[in-house]
Amino acid sequence: MRQSLARDFNDLLERGRDRQLRLAVTGLSRSGKTAFLTSLVHQLRHAGLEARLDLFPAAREGRILGAQRVAQQDLGVPRFPYDEAMLALDDTPPRWPEPTRGISELRLSIRYRPGKRGMFRSETAHLTLDLFDYPGEWLLDLPLLGHDYLSWSLAQPLATDSPLHNERRALFGDWLEAVKGLDPAAEADEASLATIAEHYARGLREAREAGFANLQPGRFLLPGELSGAPVLQFFPLPGLAEHDRASLAALPEQSVYQTLVRRFSHYQQHVVKPFYREHFRRFDRQIVLVDVLGALNAGPERFEDLSHALSTLMKSFDYGKRSLMSRLFAPRIDRLAIAATKADHVTPEQHGNLVALIEALLADPLQDLRYADVPVRAMSLASIRATQAREVEHQGKRTPALRGTTLAGEEVLVFPGEVPARLPDAEFWARQGFDFPAFRPAPRDNGTLPHIRLDSALEWLLGDKLQ
Repeated sequence: MRQSLARDFNDLLERGRDRQLRLAVTGLSRSGKTAFLTSLVHQLRHAGLEARLDLFPAAREGRILGAQRVAQQDLGVPRFPYDEAMLALDDTPPRWPEPTRGISELRLSIRYRPGKRGMFRSETAHLTLDLFDYPGEWLLDLPLLGHDYLSWSLAQPLATDSPLHNERRALFGDWLEAVKGLDPAAEADEASLATIAEHYARGLREAREAGFANLQPGRFLLPGELSGAPVLQFFPLPGLAEHDRASLAALPEQSVYQTLVRRFSHYQQHVVKPFYREHFRRFDRQIVLVDVLGALNAGPERFEDLSHALSTLMKSFDYGKRSLMSRLFAPRIDRLAIAATKADHVTPEQHGNLVALIEALLADPLQDLRYADVPVRAMSLASIRATQAREVEHQGKRTPALRGTTLAGEEVLVFPGEVPARLPDAEFWARQGFDFPAFRPAPRDNGTLPHIRLDSALEWLLGDKLQ
């Protein structure tokens, strides 16, 4: 009888130690979200075995007993394609997993021994980790919730003739020609609006390929089931600064302007808000992945574009400590990581500069977070390392280098360049060039996925939950 009561009591204590954590992996397109999630799941499943996680105490101390994929809560959302991603990485030659094309989720059950065990504490406990993946393009729509159609149009980079946006304007040439002379007061023609909207969407796609980041609306890039729907047939109107708000509001319901206003509002209410409400507002922790090196490669206009996109985006999330009541009624992210990805694409002595640059790029949001007493940490990492650090000796001087295989299959030994430790100015861009090549994944040889400081990210995001 006593043994039965003891077992029941221990079971109750163990259930009391079960925890849940919901992690948002956030980043714009090509920031490495799919690679990060794949490696995170892989490392946790192999923690305590062959995984190298020296900066993750729960794993280093052998307290993580295992991690299993279990059924997710929302059966209407596709499961994150972990197995398909691993098949791609194990292919011959290895290739990067396909980028995200829609929403997916994955739930892990992590069994561990608490770090500080005492009287009446269970020997083991569980952490349920919910992960969420989504197209980075859709993320760019969250700032739209802070606009109406007029303010959004005026905020777009092409709203003025500024020479700062010459490269972008060249990519939107067809749209600019099609929208030229379009009278906001004229009666709307459905076919004409659809054609102009397609020109705008094509400009967004070409801008993405050219390395621009601040691209709205995001669903124009990956429309999914909304392809061809009127809700995706709107665009900003150039020249609205010449009109006052009252006169625009008084235009007829059938006018071009009022038609675009209705479509923009419908997009906010029926596309953006549900996405934010159903997914992002229920997360506990967040990591923001940023491809800083890609922006440096692309040049000053694209680097500035990334800076603006990130600063605007960070305002779309709720941060702050939570009481039980605030958790129930106004969930907020209570710990944040900012990570410069693809750290394996520069030599190791440049990693410190990479962290300094991401801190400078997000200086204002980071100051606001620290003022709000939100724990935040900047870091650099490579979710799946694709290169090896080497040194080259020339004329008695040793120079750092990287050895890897490019996406085209060429084995190279290169020094990609120096990463600035501060925001580059015009003079810097004039004298400095970058060549951070893209590498294919290295063969795995049946071992765990190699990484750089993913264990540090795991400790920051999960470590306190495994005590």
